[in-house]
Parts: sequence; structure tokens; C-alpha cells
Amino acid sequence: MATNADPGPPGTSALIKRHSLATRLWHWITAVCLLVLLTSGLQIFNAHPSLYWGSDSDFDSPFLSIGARRDANGDPMGYVSIEGLQIPTTGVLGWSSVNGHMQARAFPAWATLPGPQWLSLGRHWHFTAAWVFGVLLVFYLLYSIVSRRRRRLIGVHRGEMGRFGHEVVKHATLRFSRARSYNIIQKLTYLTVLFVLLPLMVLTGLTMSPTMDAAWPWLTEVFGGRQSARTLHFLCAFALVAFFLVHLLLVLISGVLNNMRAMITGGYQTDGQTDGWADDRADAAPAGTHGANAEERHHGQR
Repeated sequence: MATNADPGPPGTSALIKRHSLATRLWHWITAVCLLVLLTSGLQIFNAHPSLYWGSDSDFDSPFLSIGARRDANGDPMGYVSIEGLQIPTTGVLGWSSVNGHMQARAFPAWATLPGPQWLSLGRHWHFTAAWVFGVLLVFYLLYSIVSRRRRRLIGVHRGEMGRFGHEVVKHATLRFSRARSYNIIQKLTYLTVLFVLLPLMVLTGLTMSPTMDAAWPWLTEVFGGRQSARTLHFLCAFALVAFFLVHLLLVLISGVLNNMRAMITGGYQTDGQTDGWADDRADAAPAGTHGANAEERHHGQR
């Protein structure tokens, strides 16, 4: 097996440096921020658990709402209503236990920050984390655009889209190779999250702010009104939750120790399986190797 000092010939196993310190720090700080934003956001949502489209709140016909009512037997039940279709969710959403007592609240106490109904503190946590998250996101997006190494790692290069179907089959059959670069599915997913979902979270959040609405009224027009922005903010949040769950599952399946090491120390053990794809061989410099030499090797392999 190759070591840091001796990466070995192309196609052999090697410990490479996949993620820079900047990427690793951004990843973990952002993960904490998103957890705080999600749980405090659910606390804020509980204050008015309904979503609408447009500029105004149409209380009689919300797009989505979570609440509690009495069923045909007179017993309280929780529900989620989507475009008028009610789905019973007693015990989880709408009607759940707090300190052993059932009460009406959209999201349960274990999912909100803080646990008790406390709108002002929830808003404090949410806005504090939002500023940290937003500033770091702007810098990281700029870094991802400027850095040649980041562009090579997550950018879609010529010919890669032709491998999309092949990668779908590999994912469906849970066959994962430890290659130097991301595959096309990973790249498209990360690009969508980084340059679409996360910026949408920030922009729709700003649209809901009265101060920003006064300073940048065009934001409200872009998203079709403050209520539409709030709905999109909520939907983007749960799209990120879905991404996180799939991301976590794939990390566990494809090698949790190797993936965690890559995001903690930067080191990632490859298995030499390139599938004949040049970018898999030359995406990142071997750990402990000077960046300039890595760039020379990369171009030499082309």
C-alpha cells in the first residue's frame, strides 16, 4: 500500500489530501449553524404554523399548515394539511408530548431550539446563526470559484455528463469506489446545494426582513411576495434536511472512517479504481505533498 511519502504509480492505493483546511473548517462550522438555524426556525414556525403563496396571508386556505383538532370521537389529534388534504400526525406534529403532557404545537419540543414555546429566544438563536452562516457562505462561494483546486474537485468537466447513467447504476447497486475526485452525481448535488439551495435560504431569509424589504424591495418582487419567500425558505430548509439524511447514509455505506478522516484531517484513502476516468486520478495532491508539485503532476497526467 502506498504511503504519503510514496504515493505509488497511477491506479494504486494512496492517501491523498482531498479537503483543504478552509473547506474542513467551513464544513463543520456550517453544519453547526444549519442545525441551530433548523431547530430555531422550527421554533419560529410554531408561532404561526401555516405557509402561503403571494404577498398576503390567506388564513382560510393556506398552502401548508400544521395544527390540532378534534376527531370524530371528540379526541384531540394532530394533522398536517397540504392544499386542504389533512394527514393525521398525532404524537409527532400538531399534537405531541411536552414533559409527559400532550399539547398543541406544530413541531415537538425535541425538534425546536429552545424546547419550550419561546419565540423571542428562538429568533435570537436564528438570527445569530444566520449572520455567521451567511458571511461564511459568501466567502466560501468566492473561494470555490477562485480556487483552481476547488473548481477541479466539484466542477463538471468535459465528457463527465456522459457518465451520469453509469453512476446512477453504481449508486442504485451500492457500489462505491474510493476515487480521487467526486463522481458526476456528487458534483451536481454539491453544486446545487452550494450555488442554489444555500443562497436561496439566505435570500428568502433577507426577503422576510422588514429592514431589507425597505432597502432592497426588488427582493420581494423576485420571490413573489413575503409569504412566498417564507414558503420557499421552509421548503429549502427541508430540501437541505433531505440532502443531509442521504449524505449521512452514503457516508456510512461508502466508508465512514475514511470519509470522516477526509473531513477532519483532509486525508482520504483511495483504492485506485478510476473507471478509466482521468479526473479520478488527478483531482487532489497526495497528503503532505507541496501544492505546486501536485499541479505539475496533474498537468503531466493530461
